[in-house]
Amino acid sequence: MSQATQETVREDGLIQSVSGPVVTAVDLDARMNDVVYVGDEGLMGEVIEIEGDLTTIQVYEETSGVGPGEPVENTGEPLTVDLGPGLLDTIYDGVQRPLDVLEEKMNSAFLDRGVDAPGIEMDEQWEFLPEVSEGDEVAPGDVVGTVEETVTIDHKVLVPPNFEGGEVTAIESGSFTVQETVVELDNGEEITMHQEWPVRQARPSAEKKTPRIPLVSGQRILDGLFPIAKGGTAAIPGPFGSGKTVTQHQLAKYADADIIVYVGCGERGNEMTEVIEDFPELEDPTTGNPLMARTSLIANTSNMPVAARESCIYTGITIAEYYRDMGYDVALMADSTSRWAEAMREISSRLEEMPGEEGYPAYLAARLSQFYERAGYFENINGTEGSVSAIGAVSPPGGDFSEPVTQNTLRIVKTFWALDADLAERRHFPAINWSESYSLYKNQLDPWFVENVASDWPEERQWGVDVLDEESELQEIVQLVGKDALPEDQQLTLDVARYLREAYLQQNAFHPTDTYCPPEKTYLLLTAIHHYHDEAFKALEAGVPVEEITAIDAAPRINRVGVQENYEEYIADLKEDIAAELRELY
Repeated sequence: MSQATQETVREDGLIQSVSGPVVTAVDLDARMNDVVYVGDEGLMGEVIEIEGDLTTIQVYEETSGVGPGEPVENTGEPLTVDLGPGLLDTIYDGVQRPLDVLEEKMNSAFLDRGVDAPGIEMDEQWEFLPEVSEGDEVAPGDVVGTVEETVTIDHKVLVPPNFEGGEVTAIESGSFTVQETVVELDNGEEITMHQEWPVRQARPSAEKKTPRIPLVSGQRILDGLFPIAKGGTAAIPGPFGSGKTVTQHQLAKYADADIIVYVGCGERGNEMTEVIEDFPELEDPTTGNPLMARTSLIANTSNMPVAARESCIYTGITIAEYYRDMGYDVALMADSTSRWAEAMREISSRLEEMPGEEGYPAYLAARLSQFYERAGYFENINGTEGSVSAIGAVSPPGGDFSEPVTQNTLRIVKTFWALDADLAERRHFPAINWSESYSLYKNQLDPWFVENVASDWPEERQWGVDVLDEESELQEIVQLVGKDALPEDQQLTLDVARYLREAYLQQNAFHPTDTYCPPEKTYLLLTAIHHYHDEAFKALEAGVPVEEITAIDAAPRINRVGVQENYEEYIADLKEDIAAELRELY
């Protein structure tokens, strides 16, 4: 909330009752979703229900000690975020208060109540470079200038979407704060580098398009079998300890998005601490600059007020849309939407609303849809194109995928990466179950892979899926009668599938080379396993015993492809050695 808005608040009502983060006020002149300041300490809250003279407020801070009779002040404005230079390389709480600024104000790592700060630094000077000249016509969403926000990202100063636009009458380069006018229009509108936008309202766009470019993650199982598009939606459900957070960390580090918005929504404090400490030290693999130079972090840990958790998802998606409007590809990580849904459930129960399945509010599916539908590949109102990819972790209790949050998320997202506790226990990482996972983007992304990686990419992928499916069926027989009871061709299929699992689907996030696998390497590794399959079955048809085929020296080298930097030469030599050793046997 801007300082100007805070100065215009007026005392309107009195607290009647307090129930956790839900406060009821009387005599408050307010509208739905207005931001209010509650009690003598001025705790920030939002109007969520109005019934006659009673106004119900969800408070974003701890309400202990707040009592009836204390004042409630209305700002008359909905919950908004501050948009402008300074969003990147910053860590916020759920309602966009910069944590480093709050820490300086309180001289403590623990947040006091009633402390506020603008989302971006209002007094910092930025070097503004004009992109238009006097006399030019500008419309809502047009770029009027740029600012070097970080060493990686040029921040594009836009005509706010709610402006009329017009002819530029004054513009100049130089150093300005975000509140100073940088462009004047003939209709009297003054453009600054600072915008405010309501978090629950999607920013406008010209058209939502079908995404046809993959969000390359560098994770073989994702890019190779279950790809997500730029502008796509994905869910990562899994039980405790199965690797949801690590998978999202890998995506945040290596996905080929221009901007990363990472929302820690109700996760454990130690996990968010790891993110906050690690990200500033990480190097962006594409530019060599610090990863935080293209990242905005929103940290709302499990011990922070539950009401702010409900809003942090909207804060994150609004920041993502802002950079999308500049023509950037943005990847939003939400960890986890289950904690967000639990916050909704708690607020709903205090409001005594009719509960739905497992106590979640009846509007759970609608809220999840509203969030994921704000992702997409868009033509912006200024004619540029940008995308927001939304990747949400889901934490079903006990790993039960039939619970409401997982099931409602499945109906919305088009990519499903199902994490498996059994795989995690076997130290198979990433622990994504290839039998339960799927991607509905494969057909629309295949032309890109065919054009940019290999003409037979879809065929190779399908071959790998078929072998893994056959292995799943054979494993049921193996558990009953043992592997030795199978025909030799099926024993050989199991051996090929083992290389698919160990060399292709597994990936070492802590190895400097294997942590990121480009699509070209992903493809070549799969062709190496396919080559071993073809040569091995030729040997089997020639009468070579399966034990001799699987015992060749070259085959185990498939498992070392992932850690090879010079992988093209290594795979070419490997294919030659596999063929030579097998042909010597017949």
